[in-house]
Amino acid sequence: MQRHGVTIPLNSVPLSAHRRIIEELPDLGYTDAWSGEAAGYDGFTPLALAAAWAPSLRVGTAVVPVQTRGPALLAMTVATLAEAAPGRVAVGVGSSGPPFVTRINGIPFEHPYRHVRDTVRFLRAALAGRSVRGVFDSFTIEDYRPALHPDPVPPVLVGALRPQMLRLAAREADGLVTNFLAVEDLRPVKEAMGPEGVGKEIVARLFVCPTGDLAHARARGRALLGPILNARTYSAFHSWLGRDDELAASRRAWVSGDLRGAGDALPDALVDALLVHGKPEECREKVAAYVAAGVTTPLLAMLPAPEFGAGPGGTLAALRALAPAGWGRPSQHSMTPLLRRGVAPIVLWIANYQIMSSRMAARTPTQEAQCPVSRPRWIRRMSD
Repeated sequence: MQRHGVTIPLNSVPLSAHRRIIEELPDLGYTDAWSGEAAGYDGFTPLALAAAWAPSLRVGTAVVPVQTRGPALLAMTVATLAEAAPGRVAVGVGSSGPPFVTRINGIPFEHPYRHVRDTVRFLRAALAGRSVRGVFDSFTIEDYRPALHPDPVPPVLVGALRPQMLRLAAREADGLVTNFLAVEDLRPVKEAMGPEGVGKEIVARLFVCPTGDLAHARARGRALLGPILNARTYSAFHSWLGRDDELAASRRAWVSGDLRGAGDALPDALVDALLVHGKPEECREKVAAYVAAGVTTPLLAMLPAPEFGAGPGGTLAALRALAPAGWGRPSQHSMTPLLRRGVAPIVLWIANYQIMSSRMAARTPTQEAQCPVSRPRWIRRMSD
């Protein structure tokens, strides 16, 4: 099964306005909705809502930090969600960074690799229903006995960028979560995972701006990528990928305090490689290239485009345009989209008329004489 996911919450759409969009995603061919967590929305509330609004969607975190929740609380949260949506939950965990762990939560950012590894081991045991106790490198657990035993056990994935964490994702987790990479970057990423990564799930968040306005797309891309590519984690990732020369001018601007200049200094070719943009059919082709290169679950992270606009209406229109080929419109045989558009009374009216008419037509003269039935006025009007 080829998966096709969306990042939630959606850009420029309040969480209170997500329901209509989430409900339509399966009709458009989308299979997944994954969240993230930094300094805005938490990683689990949007998933709980999505799981209730669209009971066929798989939901997952891409990713939540391992330091900002204790391992038992994280396991309990995942298990609770998995009980509400059995077989439809995945959890991606990662190291995050000092801006989100220390500066806003007051938690020391220490030994990120060990903390991710220990949390993965804890989660895999706890979610499988096994008690956990012992001294880990990054925490000590006296005795955790999980009360919830989700069935099936949710897969645990690792947010990873560079070799050590990529090998961890392959060796001890069920897959990898990654983002801000070009199609050609998947080759070194998979090589770094090694043979143990073969067959593991690769979830990639792809930022998408479905517009034929090249200037608009690149401006959006630069505004997004300037700060990201100069952040500690992603700067190191792209250095490992061999992009020091391409990023040199941007890094100089960033260090000097010219934040806008850091984005402006990014080469067009790099922006085009890291941001999916173009007309919707071109965007679908670019997403397909990621899939061909090894991504098993692409997650579209929507950026507003002038052709569609922002807000709930524009975002839904863009998602319809980007829907997997052949699924751009709901099936003409599916009543679900029509019911959601407010024509339920008409549909039920027609159904009731058909049922009543067929029952009356089947009555024999004897039955009519023994128990006469007065036809409702709305049926008489339709029959006359």
